[in-house]
Amino acid sequence: MPGRHRHLPRTGLAVAAAAVAVVVVAGGAWAGYHEYSGKNCASSVRLRVAAAPEIAPAVQAVADSWARTDAARIGSACVTAAVTAADPTGMVAAIGKQHGVNLVGAGSKVVDATGVDAWIPDSGTWLLRLASEASGFQPTTLGSVASSPIVLAVPSAAAAPLGNATMKDLVKRIAADKSLKPGIVDPGRDATGLTGLLAVAAAAGNDASAATLKVGAMRALSANSSSIRSDLLQKFPTSAGDGGAVGVAPLSEADVIAYNAGRPGLPLAAVYPQSVALDYPFAVMPGVDPQKEQAAAELRKALGTPAFTDQLARTGVRGPDGTPGAGFAAPAGAPAKVAPPPAADPKAVTAAIGQLLGSWTAITQPGRMLAVFDVSFSMNAKVPTAGGLTRAEVTRAVARQGLALLDDRWSVGNWTFSTNMAGTRPWVENLPILSCATYRSDMLKAIDKIQPKKGGDTGLYDTALAAYQRVQQGWQPGVSNSVVIYTDGKNDNPGGLTIDQLVSKMTKVRDPKRPVRMIIIGMGTAIDRAELEAITKAAGSGGVFIATDPAKIGDIFLEAIASRKGA
Repeated sequence: MPGRHRHLPRTGLAVAAAAVAVVVVAGGAWAGYHEYSGKNCASSVRLRVAAAPEIAPAVQAVADSWARTDAARIGSACVTAAVTAADPTGMVAAIGKQHGVNLVGAGSKVVDATGVDAWIPDSGTWLLRLASEASGFQPTTLGSVASSPIVLAVPSAAAAPLGNATMKDLVKRIAADKSLKPGIVDPGRDATGLTGLLAVAAAAGNDASAATLKVGAMRALSANSSSIRSDLLQKFPTSAGDGGAVGVAPLSEADVIAYNAGRPGLPLAAVYPQSVALDYPFAVMPGVDPQKEQAAAELRKALGTPAFTDQLARTGVRGPDGTPGAGFAAPAGAPAKVAPPPAADPKAVTAAIGQLLGSWTAITQPGRMLAVFDVSFSMNAKVPTAGGLTRAEVTRAVARQGLALLDDRWSVGNWTFSTNMAGTRPWVENLPILSCATYRSDMLKAIDKIQPKKGGDTGLYDTALAAYQRVQQGWQPGVSNSVVIYTDGKNDNPGGLTIDQLVSKMTKVRDPKRPVRMIIIGMGTAIDRAELEAITKAAGSGGVFIATDPAKIGDIFLEAIASRKGA
């Protein structure tokens, strides 16, 4: 799970913005500390640290003590540390803006601030998502400094029936039992929501019924979703007679402790179904000069002491190994130690995040999409990893699965392309862009038209331009307008557009006020990534996603839908 991400390579790019809610924690706004421990300092180094709000006071308290020790001396310079409470969503918005990526959607406030040298978000999933979408952002991570298990928060009066259930049983109940009134914080904007969703997906498993169970659970959770944690917490009942809009939700243990500290009429209980947690990684930002990098590493050591774990306990957060410090106000029935999950491959976790967020986007957000399928004769090739199905058969199955995810607020069209499909035109329209609410059965029938054309080649360029213009013509505000092209080969269409002609024409018709995302999903090894990227660059928005194993195009589709590259 994402809680054990350790290292991302460095680059020389600097991050010049901090985050929302840049509030200097008491005691941290001081600089020029030229004398400590009775020793004079020739110069000073001011280290700026942005930390998740719930742990910022603990970080500052330890930083204050550390600054008075010899460990805070780099050569002849004294190091001071100013810690800001930085909401992770705001920090991600700030970093993403600098790299041309919007991971957290509209409405995320970004405040310009002085440069941050080190960042402690609540979860390593933020670092993974940024590294995936903003390739220029490659911080150095120095491990986890704290942890807070993800729990199922429920009103205390309703906790008993859930306490002994397995996570899979709980997921089944969430999917099927409306009386539970499940809710979640938007996983695209909040690490507790995303980590909770990862736990739900893992518990659902990988058997034949897993996909249906995952979708059912996500639909149920999305019915009471909130964009921020404080809003979700307000939806819980406040007394035994209050029904409340939400009856169960994945939140952090620290959220439950903080909520109960306010002495509500009906406290929350925490159910600990699976070992997943917020992991609070310490990340040194890209481009930090060597002196500050060394100072940050020394501060990180100070945050690995029992004194810091005790400071964390006051805020309801555990140490990185899952053990709480002195004075920790554990929820009733909480384990003495919640061991962090085992280390996982960052690439695998990133892929899992992309697929889940793709499913979430399809389920919860309206969209308008023209799906364009390659039916050149090469789509008859067998896929050994898919039980000998052809590429076309795999594509049809993925199209049906994708359609099942989309709710009735989506509109979808279907084209197929090869060469000479209608005279010399390389594409045909099997179904115009229509509402899923009314035409879902017609969409399923159109998927059956994905049949390879004997002797057909690949008229990609002409088709891409025509599809882009078609979506432009019916462009709608307030939704994602997109073209999704599935192809297994390079353009091969004598007499058709060249790549230079396509790029020139598409660039001319592009309208920034009516953006259309061009998503191209390539399958197999005959793909020319450079030509595909030239198309998406000309479109002005979108990206290229390659499945060298065509059996994986379903996963790639979900990652593409979730991706904010070019968005």
